Amino acid sequence: MRLLDSALPIVAAPMAGGPTTVALAAAVGAAGAYPFLAGGYASPEALAAQIEQLRPRVHGFGVNLFVPSRIAPDQASLAAYADELRGEAEAHGVQLDPVPVTDDDHWGQKLRLLIERPVPTVSLTFGLPDAGDIAMLRRAGTRVLASVTSADEARLACAAGVDGLIVQGPDAGGHSAVFDPSRIPEPTGTASLVRRAIRASGLPVIAAGGVDGPEAVSRLLAAGAEAVAVGTLLLRTDEAGTSPTHRAALADPAFEESVITRAFTGRPARALRNGFIDRHGSTAPNAYPAVHHLTRELRAAAARSGDADRLHLWAGTGYRSASEGPAAEVVHRLAAGV
Repeated sequence: MRLLDSALPIVAAPMAGGPTTVALAAAVGAAGAYPFLAGGYASPEALAAQIEQLRPRVHGFGVNLFVPSRIAPDQASLAAYADELRGEAEAHGVQLDPVPVTDDDHWGQKLRLLIERPVPTVSLTFGLPDAGDIAMLRRAGTRVLASVTSADEARLACAAGVDGLIVQGPDAGGHSAVFDPSRIPEPTGTASLVRRAIRASGLPVIAAGGVDGPEAVSRLLAAGAEAVAVGTLLLRTDEAGTSPTHRAALADPAFEESVITRAFTGRPARALRNGFIDRHGSTAPNAYPAVHHLTRELRAAAARSGDADRLHLWAGTGYRSASEGPAAEVVHRLAAGV
């Protein structure tokens, strides 16, 4: 059974917070790849509008949802981190609220939306919801994919009743999909992880992480993946909603590596190494989404002012291959030889 209905085995990964736009998804779909909209952080109303804008423009598409955290933040550690970040916030005239803010990212409303107005595919990130939620999506005619980072997670996802997996290697940019946010993903190649996940679950797989060109695509398909997801290489494309500060940093030789950090959101995520990570990466608590809410206004101010030193510059290890131009060019380059 094929998971996705697309001409090319290329998937546009959902990038929450702005980079994924309807225009980007439509361009990717028109180029023969399979687009995802990023439901994370979007209001139910905004997500509904994006879905209806995209629906008539592509043959098939997916929506990604963040599974709510069940971990209550430690108030003392969050307050200490807020105190530590006070100087960073003052540099932009921002005040940090040390009182933990947690939410479920409107899980119930988004689930209801996708059941009442089904889309072809829904992917889940940050763990697994109740099996009943997965079953409701499937009964609505939607294929459900779970993002996993290990063979153990692949087994759990299979037992929960999903149709397939998005196997995310540690080289992927942005948030890691680890079920347990206290765990840093082990350093392993995505191809090896794909093979282990297939053996553990028997489910069809989409591979993600470390995609820097057509050779990486071929390697992951050879490992058994049905398709390959790309995110970082789309960040500088014409249709992406990436901030100018983030775009410039991806091409700036001053940024020499990407690293995994909790500094910005309290959850492991890969970003270009900058001063904020160096100053706070070792002290950031395991407290998502509380840290995300704590630093949100600071990061927004940094983006507006062009302060790349305090901004979450999400980027996978293949970021040097991210180029400007139409998204279709990226899709066609990655699919060369497939």
